[in-house]
Amino acid sequence: MPLASTKVVILLATRNGAAFIQEQIDSYRAQTYRNWELLVSDDGSTDDTIKIIEEFIKQVPQRVVVRRGPQIGFWQNFVSLVRSDDIDGDLYAYSDQDDVWFPEKLANAVSWFEARPTDQPALYFTRTELIEEGGAPIGFSPLFVRAPTFQNALVQNIGGGNTMVFNRAAKLALQATPTDVALVSHDWWTYQVVTGIGGTAHYDPWPSLRYRQHVKNLVGANVGLRARLIRSSAFLGGRFATWNDVNLNMLGSMRSLLTPYNALVLARFTQARLVAWPKRLWLLWKSGVYRQSFLENLALFVGALFGRL
Repeated sequence: MPLASTKVVILLATRNGAAFIQEQIDSYRAQTYRNWELLVSDDGSTDDTIKIIEEFIKQVPQRVVVRRGPQIGFWQNFVSLVRSDDIDGDLYAYSDQDDVWFPEKLANAVSWFEARPTDQPALYFTRTELIEEGGAPIGFSPLFVRAPTFQNALVQNIGGGNTMVFNRAAKLALQATPTDVALVSHDWWTYQVVTGIGGTAHYDPWPSLRYRQHVKNLVGANVGLRARLIRSSAFLGGRFATWNDVNLNMLGSMRSLLTPYNALVLARFTQARLVAWPKRLWLLWKSGVYRQSFLENLALFVGALFGRL
C-alpha cells in the first residue's frame, strides 16, 4: 500500500452529468487509497448534478469543494481546475463525470509516483476498459507500445485525460501556460507540456477505469473502424493541420521552458510544415516525431506529402 501521506486532489469537471455521475463519485468512495480530496468545477449544470454532489459531500469524510466553472467549453473547465488553488495536494487526477474508476486506480498511481523525485514534473496515465452507455463491457482502448515522449506527444495524444495523474511540479509547469492561448484538449496539452519541459510520462497498460462510450462523449475511445475513419478524415480534411496550428502556438509561447533538444524537435517540425515537399519530408523525419503504429506513421508522412501537416 502506498504512503498515506500523499494527498491526491481529484479534478472533476461537470456539466449536466446527473445520468452517470453517481456511479463516478461512488467509485471515488470505493478507492483503496483514502487520502484524496475532490475539487469540482461545474459548468452551469441545469440538472441534478450539483444536488447529487451535495448529497455525496454529506456521506464522505474527505473534503469536497465545488466551484463555478468558466462555462466556455470542456477543456477550459479542466484548465480552470489546474489553475485553481482552492485545494492543494501532492498529486492531481483528472476525472470525467461519467466513468467508473477501478478501486486501485489511485493506489496504483501513488505507488508509481513514490519512486519519482517530487521536484521533477511527472505524468501517469493508463489504458481503459470500454463500456457501453448502459455499462456493458465492449473491449479496451488501444495498447500502446512505443515510449511516451515529446516526439510522440507533438503528433499524437495517447494519454486519456480521465486516467491522468500528475504531480505538483507538473501542475506548476501547466500553470505557466499563458492564459490567452487556445488548446485542442486539456489532456493533449498536459502530455505535451510535461514531456516538452523534460518531465517523465508513464503509460500503464493495466486499465484504471471503465470508460463509458455514448453519444454525448466529446472525445470517444481511439479504437475501432469509426476511430480509424475519424483519424483519416482528420488528415484528409485538414483537421490535423488545424490541431497542429493550435498546439504549436501554445508550445511556441512556452518555448523557453522546453529542453534544448525538444525545442529543436519543435523547430524542425514547425519548419517542416512551411517548406516545399522534398525538404518537408526530410525535416519531418529529422524531427523524430512518431505515432504509435506503422500505419499511423505512414499516414503522417502521406499527410505531410500533401500539405496536411
